[in-house]
Amino acid sequence: MSRFITELLERQRALAVFGLLLVALTPLAIAAQYVDPRVIAGVNVWVKPAKFLFSIGLYALTMAWFFRYVRPERRSALAQRVLVVVLIIAGGFEVLYISWQAAHGLDSHFNLSTPFYTLMYALMGLFATLLVGTSLPLAWEIARRPAIGVRADLIAAVVIGLLLTFVLGGLVGGYMSSRPGHAIGAVAGHVPLFGWNRGGGDLRVAHFFGIHAQQAIPLLAFIVGAVRQNVRWAMILGGATVYAGVTIAMLAQAMAGRALVPG
Repeated sequence: MSRFITELLERQRALAVFGLLLVALTPLAIAAQYVDPRVIAGVNVWVKPAKFLFSIGLYALTMAWFFRYVRPERRSALAQRVLVVVLIIAGGFEVLYISWQAAHGLDSHFNLSTPFYTLMYALMGLFATLLVGTSLPLAWEIARRPAIGVRADLIAAVVIGLLLTFVLGGLVGGYMSSRPGHAIGAVAGHVPLFGWNRGGGDLRVAHFFGIHAQQAIPLLAFIVGAVRQNVRWAMILGGATVYAGVTIAMLAQAMAGRALVPG
């Protein structure tokens, strides 16, 4: 583990520190669920902060890891420095506001009860867009000037994963925020850990798949790294296509009001 953390810090220190901090705070939000019994819509108030701390932390750590595929002389370029600052500010705003609202027993998402909460929800949407948008300049830099000595198919997998995260995760997130809530149809029960609606559709399922494309597609490239090159390319491109198709299918299922895990 220490070698992994050292490697992360060497690849992009600021993002690594930010991501590790959020992941380290996640157990505190989980522990808070056992001492604070308050709930919002049947879910403990600290569930959402725990999920967002871990999710944004993982996003930051993944982006830090991908800096390995940027040429060393380009890692401190203006575009990369701006990317890092935007990601930290946007991610920090999201987790701070969500945690602040949870501490006060109030919802952060879809809260339009006052002009102030309406403004803050709009700002959450803006910062969420900026956060996911940081995947684009990194994908562009890696695609144009990849680090020397890295397999071409792995570079392609990283770029595809980042693009799918922006397109699928960003679009589903934007559509979800334009609605009065993430559930479609009946609402009943929750999938353990994820909290997805078991009574009807839940847009968060497709959003989850879209956001985590940046980990899934490069992981696939790593797994198939030992096979022949032509087969490897086919598996990566085919896997990315299937992954995108599954994400779109999850969106269609939610919009039809059908639960992924009926309860």
